[in-house]
Amino acid sequence: MKRQSLAIYIMMLGTFSILSTEMGMIGILPQVAHYFNITIDQAGLFVSLFAIGSAVSGLILPLLFGRYNRKKVFTLSLLIFVIFTAVSAFTTDFYIALLCRVIISLFMPIYCGLSLTVAGEIVPKEEARDSISKVIMGVSAGMIIGVPITAYFASYFGYEIAMLWFTFVNLLALVATVVLFPSIPGKEQSYGSQVSEAKSMIFIVSVLGVIMLNCGQFLSYSYVSEFLQSVTHIINLDLTILLFLYGITSIFGNWVGGKLLSSRPHITVILTPIFLSLIFVSLFLVGSSTIPTGILVIFWGLIAGIINNILQFWIVTAAPKAPEFANGIFLSMANIGVTIGTSIGGVIIVNQGTSFIFLGSIVVLMISLILFGARIKLEPSADNS
Repeated sequence: MKRQSLAIYIMMLGTFSILSTEMGMIGILPQVAHYFNITIDQAGLFVSLFAIGSAVSGLILPLLFGRYNRKKVFTLSLLIFVIFTAVSAFTTDFYIALLCRVIISLFMPIYCGLSLTVAGEIVPKEEARDSISKVIMGVSAGMIIGVPITAYFASYFGYEIAMLWFTFVNLLALVATVVLFPSIPGKEQSYGSQVSEAKSMIFIVSVLGVIMLNCGQFLSYSYVSEFLQSVTHIINLDLTILLFLYGITSIFGNWVGGKLLSSRPHITVILTPIFLSLIFVSLFLVGSSTIPTGILVIFWGLIAGIINNILQFWIVTAAPKAPEFANGIFLSMANIGVTIGTSIGGVIIVNQGTSFIFLGSIVVLMISLILFGARIKLEPSADNS
């Protein structure tokens, strides 16, 4: 059991390092633009091309690499991250740095997708959800805590040091994997047999529900800093502290989500978009008041952590015989939801105003709720608790 726990904690570190590398760029785009002497929209390619690369890779590569020894695959993935983040730190050529981002984006779903699969396989079935939620905790920490850490290094020490932070944290995970991670054989399974799982109506409805849920969340979350600064007038250190508290409650929400999905999965999935919609209604109504808004944002973080578990759970349980494929699809669909939500949110802000992003999110969340209900209806023999 200790060996299993150690493997899970190493995968938590690995997912944290990789997601920090992906999402950390969001907080340092001005420094990227200045370093390479490019426009801010060109700097945005470091984020958008990574998302596209990982979305495409997630459809294929986790499944193809699933047949190989897990330790070797994890070692290769982390080594790629170490090498190409180091190259990014020392190059002054924008296109070389961009190519490095695209290369590592292809390996993000391989590591993260297979780590979720391994987390569910190395423990007894009744403990699988808790084990997976711990790895997702690493994903959330990388997404939320990795951003301010990277921004700190870039702001005070420059772009190169921010890149070397990525190199360091991935190197740490690489060393832990090489030295301490157990050798776990892969599973030989044909691509066709796993992809056939995607033909079921349950799987299709589940994928659509996941896209809509993440779209509804990121339609607003992508612009939460803008909302807090322009509407609530929370700025500077206060803004940093509030977003950090959001991150802490989100990580706690991962743990809560794992427990709830283990005991009452369908009720948890149905109630989560409803609770998030209530938070968004409240933010729309009281967004100009500092204290109520701060409290609501903290509770939003808790729900966001639960959502991270739901996204993975809902797709993997729709294709239980194809875990590598399902986890890859989960990462791809989550990225698609982020992209769609961010785009819709931008249009709403330009045409209606910042506060109206929450109403847009509610509409999308209600669509996800309908799709979740449809999935449950398609499982008449399932325990609808």
